[in-house]
Amino acid sequence: MTVNNNNVLLSVRHLVKHFPIMRGLIVQKQVGAVHAVDDVSFDLLRGETLGLVGESGCGKSTTGRTILQLHRPTSGEVIYEGKDLAKTKGEELRKMRQRMQMIFQDPYASLNPRMTVGEIIGEPLIIHGISTPKEAEGQVRELLKRVGLNPAYTNRYPHEFSGGQRQRIGVARALALQPALIVCDEPISALDVSIQAQVVNLLEDLQKEFNLTYLFIAHDLSMIRHISNRVAVMYLGVIVELADRNDLYAHPLHPYTQALLSAVPLPDPIAEEKRQRIILKGDVPSPVNPPSGCRFRTRCPLATTICAEVRPEFREVSPHHWVACHLV
Repeated sequence: MTVNNNNVLLSVRHLVKHFPIMRGLIVQKQVGAVHAVDDVSFDLLRGETLGLVGESGCGKSTTGRTILQLHRPTSGEVIYEGKDLAKTKGEELRKMRQRMQMIFQDPYASLNPRMTVGEIIGEPLIIHGISTPKEAEGQVRELLKRVGLNPAYTNRYPHEFSGGQRQRIGVARALALQPALIVCDEPISALDVSIQAQVVNLLEDLQKEFNLTYLFIAHDLSMIRHISNRVAVMYLGVIVELADRNDLYAHPLHPYTQALLSAVPLPDPIAEEKRQRIILKGDVPSPVNPPSGCRFRTRCPLATTICAEVRPEFREVSPHHWVACHLV
C-alpha cells in the first residue's frame, strides 16, 4: 500500500478493535461487541501526512488510539520502526512510546487543570528520565517559544489560556520527547475558524523543522486536502478508499467518497450550481451489528446482490489508488 518500503515508518495490517458488550450484575457475560475498527490496513511514510476522514463514530479516533496502544488491538499488526507494537509490552513498549505521541481533540479536557503549563509539558521529560526537573524548566521554555507562546507562561494554569493557546500547549507536550510520529486526533475541531488556520500552519512548520510524520484525523475535508499528502476515507470501521489527495479529490471512485466530496462547497459559483449533490438515504448502521458484505451497501444508490453477499476486497485499482468496492 505504499511506494517505497524503505521509507515506511508505520505499517498497519488487518487491524481489528472490538469492544465487548457485557451483561449481568454478578456474573458478567459477553453478549456482543462493538466493531469499532474492522480489518484496517495502510502504510505511513516518513515525513508525510496521512489524512483520515469519515463520519462521526466511524472508528477514526479508535484507529489512532489503537495504533498508539492506548487501546490494545483485538487482532492485527501495528509495525512501527520494525517492531510490532501489538506484541510489545512492559518496558519495551514504554520506551517505544517516546517515539510516538498524540495531540488530543479537546484542549479543555486534555490538560490537567491542577498542573501548571511547565509541569504539563515537562512531565514526559521527567517520567521517561530524559531530564531532571531543573533541566526540564529550560526545555519547557524552549518548547513554548517553538509553538508561539511566551516562555514566561510556565507558571500559569490551563484555565488562564484561550482554546487556541491550550492546543499549542498540547502540541508542545507532544513535541517534548522528539517523536517521529504524531497522531493528531481532530486537533482543530474544537477551535474557532480563525484559530484553526494558525494551528494547522504551526503543525506544518513543525513538520518541516523536525521531519515529523502525522496521522491527521478530521471531519473538515477542505482542511484535510490542505494539510495531507494522502487521504484515507473511513466508513463504519473500514477504510473504503485511499489515494493521493489530488487524485482522490479529482477522481473519487467509492460511492461514499463521492457523496462526501459532493457536500464540500466550491468557491466557483458556476461550478457549484452545475454539480449534482449526492444525498445519502438512511442512517449509519450500528457498529454492534454491521451489515453483511459491503458496510456501505445499506445507503449506497448503486448496491447490487453481490454487495450484500461478499465483502469487497481493498485493492489497488490504479497506481497508488486503493478502493474497496465491487463496482469499481
